[in-house]
Amino acid sequence: MNDHELRVYESILGLLPSADNPTPLVRLNSVVSFQHTRVFAKLEWYNPFGSVKDRIAANLVHDAEERGTIGPGRKLVEPTSGNTGLGLAMIANAKGYTLRAPLSRAIPQEKRTALRFFGCDVVELDDSLCPAPGAPEGAIACAMDTARDDPRFHMLNQYENEANPDAHARTTGPEIWRQTEGRVTHFVAGLGTCGTITGTGAFLKARNADVQVIGIHPEEGHDIPGVRSLRQLKQTKLYRPEQYDAHAEVTNREAFEMCRRLHVEESLIAGPSSGMALVGALRAVPDRPGAIAVVMFPDNVFKYASSLQRHFPELCPTSDATDGRPSRADSLLALLKANSRNPHDTIEPRELQERLQRREDPLVVDVRAPGEYAQVRVPRSVNAPLAALESGHGSLPDDRDAPIVTVCNVGQNSITALLVLKSLGYRNVRNLRGGLVAWVEEGFALDRG
Repeated sequence: MNDHELRVYESILGLLPSADNPTPLVRLNSVVSFQHTRVFAKLEWYNPFGSVKDRIAANLVHDAEERGTIGPGRKLVEPTSGNTGLGLAMIANAKGYTLRAPLSRAIPQEKRTALRFFGCDVVELDDSLCPAPGAPEGAIACAMDTARDDPRFHMLNQYENEANPDAHARTTGPEIWRQTEGRVTHFVAGLGTCGTITGTGAFLKARNADVQVIGIHPEEGHDIPGVRSLRQLKQTKLYRPEQYDAHAEVTNREAFEMCRRLHVEESLIAGPSSGMALVGALRAVPDRPGAIAVVMFPDNVFKYASSLQRHFPELCPTSDATDGRPSRADSLLALLKANSRNPHDTIEPRELQERLQRREDPLVVDVRAPGEYAQVRVPRSVNAPLAALESGHGSLPDDRDAPIVTVCNVGQNSITALLVLKSLGYRNVRNLRGGLVAWVEEGFALDRG
């Protein structure tokens, strides 16, 4: 028998949250400069497996069981940016299922290692941090192919399944309403699959139509796992902007700096997406008497040590093997890549498509492995794998002023290729912003086979 007062449970699943067993609300004091509005953080790392995604993991499985689509011994496959996979892996362990999780290699190593430790079959791919619908070789496509081709597997599909927002309508919304005694005026959440904001927002507005629901998204080319840029959100079926009252965009730097401030000034072990949500909240929520804002803090920081090392290299010095002195090579490379996302070194998919249609023919250099290139590619592109560029490549022009566009799946490895080509003397090189994922999301044609 589960006893929330004594905190005694028959199994770990008894710790799953509800209005009677909510995750905590903690008022923020030092990082908030409002005179009147009170801002509360909802600490989702108090879920049994460490994040807000435990809520949807439990409801996705429960819903599939109720519908009779899965039963003991069934194999699950689900694309993830980490937290849903972690929650599903543990729910699967408790209920006798197994889980395969296709995911991006850009996801912090800590999450990928934890998934394997939890017993998950991890398939690493070149995809964006938050899997992108429509990516030709991304995590979502991989999971769909697995479920279609192997009848042993079932895909729960957190990106389209109404059991995702329903989990928050059943739990998160009622918790916040009860914890604030119905006085909440603003609800703020980061935008990823959008289950949190859609489900919680719908519940709160049903109780009080004046509650303001505010969605926070990162800038394009961000480094914040689990959330989507505005361009990617437009491809997400659970993203329903007509149900939200406002949006706010937050930069990488703002999110990570606020993340650190939360630790130092509030003693809250929040992750980077929490910092992002709070920056957006402080930007979008007015300061007025009686206002109460609740901001979702999805998880804690301990799964993001490698991300913190990139953004705060001064806190994580590495050792130079030759003389033992701190080396900044990795952080300098990261800085070069970040700086290369500027408008002069990048090209938007639509501009490239228009130039190709006008037969201006910049040389499109696809730096993926030959097998990936052979399956799907931008029309008239040539394949020059990243490793082969270091010593030059037969496909490269002799003219160092010739226009070149570098391409990969998500625009990450192609930034490295841009830097390599510039080091070889090519002066007119740009990177396709967002890579093939962005190209597909714009609806542009691909060459296949």
